[in-house]
Amino acid sequence: MAGQQAVWESRLDSVVVHAVGAVCRRRTAGVVPADGRVRVAGLPRLAAAGSLRVRVVSGGARVAEARLEPVEELRAEDGRPGWERELAELAAERDRLTERHRRLEERIAEVAGLRPVPPPRREDGGLRRAPADAVLALAEFVDARLAVLQERAVELAQRVREAEHAFEVAFAAAQRRSSAERPGGVESAARAVLSVRGEGPVELEVEYAVPGAVWVPTYRLAHRRGERSASLVLRASVAQRTGEDWSGVRLALSTADLTRSNALPKLGSLRIGRRQEPVAPSGWRAQPAGLDELFGGWQDAQSARPAPREVRESLAVPVSAAGGGAPGPQPKPHPHPQPQARPAAKRARIGGAPPAPGLAPQGPAGPPSFAGPPPLPPMASMPASMPAPVPPPAPMAYGAAAPAAFLADEAHRGAPAPEPSEPSEPAGPLPSEDQLDYPAMVLAGPEEASFRRGRLFPEPVRPGGGGGGAALREAEAVGLLPLPRFGAPPRLSAGSFDHRYDAAAPADIPSDGVWHTVAVAELTVGAASSYVCVPSVEEAVYGVLELSNATPHALLAGPVEVSVDGDFLLTAGLPTLAPGGVRELGLGRAEELRVARHTELRESTSGVLKSTTVLDHGVRIELVNRLPHEASVEVRERVPVSADPEVRIEERPGWSPPREPSAEVPASARLRRVVVPPGGTVEVTGGYVVHIPAGRAVVGGNRRS
Repeated sequence: MAGQQAVWESRLDSVVVHAVGAVCRRRTAGVVPADGRVRVAGLPRLAAAGSLRVRVVSGGARVAEARLEPVEELRAEDGRPGWERELAELAAERDRLTERHRRLEERIAEVAGLRPVPPPRREDGGLRRAPADAVLALAEFVDARLAVLQERAVELAQRVREAEHAFEVAFAAAQRRSSAERPGGVESAARAVLSVRGEGPVELEVEYAVPGAVWVPTYRLAHRRGERSASLVLRASVAQRTGEDWSGVRLALSTADLTRSNALPKLGSLRIGRRQEPVAPSGWRAQPAGLDELFGGWQDAQSARPAPREVRESLAVPVSAAGGGAPGPQPKPHPHPQPQARPAAKRARIGGAPPAPGLAPQGPAGPPSFAGPPPLPPMASMPASMPAPVPPPAPMAYGAAAPAAFLADEAHRGAPAPEPSEPSEPAGPLPSEDQLDYPAMVLAGPEEASFRRGRLFPEPVRPGGGGGGAALREAEAVGLLPLPRFGAPPRLSAGSFDHRYDAAAPADIPSDGVWHTVAVAELTVGAASSYVCVPSVEEAVYGVLELSNATPHALLAGPVEVSVDGDFLLTAGLPTLAPGGVRELGLGRAEELRVARHTELRESTSGVLKSTTVLDHGVRIELVNRLPHEASVEVRERVPVSADPEVRIEERPGWSPPREPSAEVPASARLRRVVVPPGGTVEVTGGYVVHIPAGRAVVGGNRRS
C-alpha cells in the first residue's frame, strides 16, 4: 500500500545552472525497509521525468528502479501562506469599504431628491396657502443631512483609496514573491519512487532537471596604475523560477545546452552490390501473435452495452420497405461519417502476422470513436478524379499495426501505398529512436483504436509537463528577462566550447524570477594600462587597458565594472577572452593627457627633362602629461596609398605599420609609441613625401592635406 511505503525527506545540496534550465541534486538518507520501496519527498512539480537519476552515496545497497510521482495535497486553512491570507484580507477590506461608499452615495442621492409634495387639490375646494414654515424646515433638514453625509463620504472615499493602494502594493509584492509558495488550497509537488535492493542505512543522491533558470556573466575589475596585474571578480546574474528556493546550495554555472542530445551519431554504410535487408536494432522484438484476440471479450461487451439516447438517434437507420417494416424517421446527419471497412487482406502489420480469419471486421464496427481524429468520409462519395485520402499518421511504436500507407518511405508518405502482396513473413519498418526508448513508452489500453490496443507507443508530450501549463509558462518566462547592459547569453559567447564555473561559497537564490548577483570566483589577470590617440581624427587621448588571461578559465563576454586606484571609472563590455588570450578594454577619454597636431606642406619641382612635383607633408604632434606618473601613448597616423607605380611615396623614419591590420587599424596606418614623463611634454615628428610626375599631376588638387 502507498501508505505503508517509507517517505524520506530530502535537502537540496547542489545546483548546476545551464544556459537554459538547471540540474539539481538532493541528498536523503534512511534505513531500507523490508519491501525496498522508498519515496523521496521534496522535489518540485516541474522536475522532468526523463532526467531522474539516483546514485548511492554510502551504504551497501543499489537502486533497481526510479520514477517520478506527482503529489497533490490539500492544505489546511491555517496552512496557506501568510501573504495569501494577508492579500485576501486586504481584498475583503477594499470590497467592504467600496460597498459602504456605494451605499452612502445612494443615500446621498435619496436625501438630495427630497422635495415638498402638495396634497391633491379638491374640485370644490379653493386655493390653499403653502405652509412656508414646513418647506423651509424640509430644506434645512436636507441641507444639514447632506452636509453630514458628504463629510462622511469624503472620509470614506479616502479610506477606499488607501485600501486600494494597500492591496496593489501587496499584490505587486506577491507577484515578485517566490513561486515555491503557491497560493490555493492544493499544494503540488513531486516525489521520487525508488526500488532499493539492500539492507541497513543508506544515503542517496537524487538528480533531476528543471526548466526556468538562466544566467549571464558579469565582472568587477580593480586595477592600480603602474601595476602589471589586476583583480577580476567573476560574478553571475542568476534568475530562476523553478518552483523551489535555492538556499545554501553549492552553485555551479555551465554554458552547455541542457536539451541538446549527447548521443553518438549512427553512421550508415554505403554498399555496392545486391540489396541487403537492414539489420534490426538491438532490443526490437516482433509483436506476439493473436494480440487482437486479447480484447475480443471487451469489444463484445462494449458492443452489447446500450448506447445513449442521443447516439442511438444519430446512428438510427431507416428500415427498408422491402424488409416488411414501416419506414422510420430520417436519421440526423452524424458529424463524423463512418468509413468503409477495408478488406483484411489489404491490411499490413508491423512485426507480426496478419489477423486470423474471422477476426477482420466486415462492416462498420460501431459508432465512431470521439477520442481521436474524426474518420474520413466513405470512399464512394468522393469524385473519381480525387485521389484517395490517407489517414493522419499515428505515431509508430513497438509491435504496432498500421495501415499500409504508413509503411511507405518518408518522401512518399503522403501518397497511397501500393497494395502489397501476401508474403509468408511480412517485414516491418525499422523503429525510430523514440520507439526504442522503452521507459518513455506507454501501453495503449482497450479504449484506443484497434491498431493501437495492447501495443507500446511513445508517450505524448503534454503541455505543461508535470507542473501544469501555467506553471511551465511562468518558468519559461524567465528566459525573456531583459539582459544587463553589455550582457550576452553564455551559449552565444562560449562559441563551440562548453565551460563550467564553480562558486566558491554557498548561494541563496529565491524562485522569484528576477536577477540575483552571485560572486563566483576572484581571478588575477594581467593588465597593462596604456593610451591611444589618433590626432588626425580627434585631438584627444583615450585610455586602454590590455588584459591577458593567464587563468585556466575562459572569460565570457559580459559587463565589467572598472575601478582604477579605488575609484569607479565606468562600466564597459568585456569581450570573450580565451585562456592565454589578450584583448584591449577601452576606458574612455583621459582628460589628464593633451595632444595637439600641427601640419606643414611644402611644394617643389625637381628634374630637368621630366618635371616631377614634390609634395612634402610634415606632421608635428605635441603630447602633454598631467599625471603623477609616466604614460605610454601610442600615436596613430596615416599615409596615402598609391595605386599608380609612377607615383612614389617616401615615409619619414620612426613609424611602423601595424602587425595585424584590421578594420580599426588598416594597413595604411602608422604607429609610434612614446613614453611621456610625469608633468612633461614630448614632441613627435613625422610625415611623408609624395613624388608625382608632370603627366600624373592633378591641377589644383595636389595641395590638399
